[in-house]
Formats: sequence, C-alpha cells, structure tokens
Amino acid sequence: MGDVGWSWTDAWIFVAVVIADRTERDRASAIGLPAAGATLADVLSAADFLHRSLPQRAEVETALQRLSGAGLVLIEDDLFQVAPAGEHLWRTRPFSGLSAAVDTLQAQLNRNSAPGAADAWTLEPRDYAIAVREFSARGR
Repeated sequence: MGDVGWSWTDAWIFVAVVIADRTERDRASAIGLPAAGATLADVLSAADFLHRSLPQRAEVETALQRLSGAGLVLIEDDLFQVAPAGEHLWRTRPFSGLSAAVDTLQAQLNRNSAPGAADAWTLEPRDYAIAVREFSARGR
C-alpha cells in the first residue's frame, strides 16, 4: 500500500464506513435510540455492496488505521463512525453517484489530506473472523 497518498482500498473502506454509519444512524433513529456506530460486520456488508467482495483483514486494519489517524473515522468500542472531518469530506466531494464514489473519494482524499497512523487500534484475526461470519449469516 505504501505511505505515499491514499489507496483505492482506503477510499473503499471509507465509503463503506459512511454507508454503514448512516444506515446505523437511520436504524437507531427509527426506533428512538441514539446511534452508537456501525459494527465491523456492517462495514463489511457495505464494502461488499460497493465492490461485490470482502476486503481482507489486513486491508481493513490498514485502511482504518490510516483513516482514523487522519481524523476521518472514529473507532470506539469496536464501533465505527464518520468523524466530523470525514463528514465534511463526504459532503464536499464532487457528486458522481454511488457507483463511482470510491474513485471520487480516493482523488478527494489525495487532494485534501495525508493518511494518518493510528497504530493503537488493531483488528484481531478472531474479531475479523467473527464479523465475516456475522456478515455471512445475514445473507449477501
């Protein structure tokens, strides 16, 4: 992946977090609860929706470390939310439709910010496997 610029996978995971976080907020709002954030299974589901494949554990971990370190994504108690800076980036992107959102976001990321590093957060293989099982149980 390299430390120079944002990769397509970073943008893919960012858009997946945006979709998962918004879906969770809508679900919580519909039943009158505060939104707590999206689960990893929610993020994987959104990633599959966007690209018809699941990112590998290392891809998810690296992208979320970079996104979190850049202040675009918040990770707390293994729940994922779009940070205010990420919301701003999402809202000010050139609109290209969801099918081109990842490519558009990669370009936007590279124009506006540098990847960060949040090495304190790691995605344990067991947690990734549990999220993949949960995703699979939902039925693609």
